[in-house]
Amino acid sequence: MELPEGPDLRKLARYGLLRPYIRQLVLEEALASVELESDEQEAAWAQFLQDNEVEGSQELKQLQEGLLLSDADLAYQALYPVKVWKFSVARFSAKAESRFLASKPQLDQVVYSLLRTQNPHLARELFLQINEGEASFDALAAAHAEGPERATRGIVGPVPLAQAHPELVQRLRTARPGVVLEPFPIAEWWLLVRLESLIPATFDEEVSDAMIQEMLDEWLEQEVDHRMAQLRQHSPVEVVAVS
Repeated sequence: MELPEGPDLRKLARYGLLRPYIRQLVLEEALASVELESDEQEAAWAQFLQDNEVEGSQELKQLQEGLLLSDADLAYQALYPVKVWKFSVARFSAKAESRFLASKPQLDQVVYSLLRTQNPHLARELFLQINEGEASFDALAAAHAEGPERATRGIVGPVPLAQAHPELVQRLRTARPGVVLEPFPIAEWWLLVRLESLIPATFDEEVSDAMIQEMLDEWLEQEVDHRMAQLRQHSPVEVVAVS
């Protein structure tokens, strides 16, 4: 991998551009062997023109001149996203489903009703009112909830289940839809909770693409870390303490 030497390297580091620059170099190395079919090139150009709101050759020429791009550089920018994705799919798609299965608990979504209060006696009273049919959960949440769920009449979601507090996650995973749980404490709050629906994550094309993108980003970060470590060995930086 070619890198700028001397003052240029220092300038990139000073401006916070060294890591992004190395990331691009790593990607460029990876894409060197990626070839696009004619239909892939056409699709890449069409997306590039749409993204840049370019209509016609004259506007494309103006864009090119405005960005100071040669013909080769313009083509590079147009084809680059498709090349990156083609490389990513070839390298990581076979691992996408296993990654999904490993992370599925964090991808499941949930809809639930929530009412928070700092008063345990009020929580118990409201629980009894709901259980005995004296009042609805949504009406009590709108009247008594002390958290942001008051604005939604207690409804939370759909949201990733993993975003909730671990104690709440555990209770939601074992709850029966439509059943109000006994009040329980989390931190300074007493919670009334009712599971409305649990939406298991499924492995579809959108999820597969997300897994592939995550693996690409992780691989790039690891590669950049490795290259940065090599640079530190060859170009040690004097650290000056700031008082």
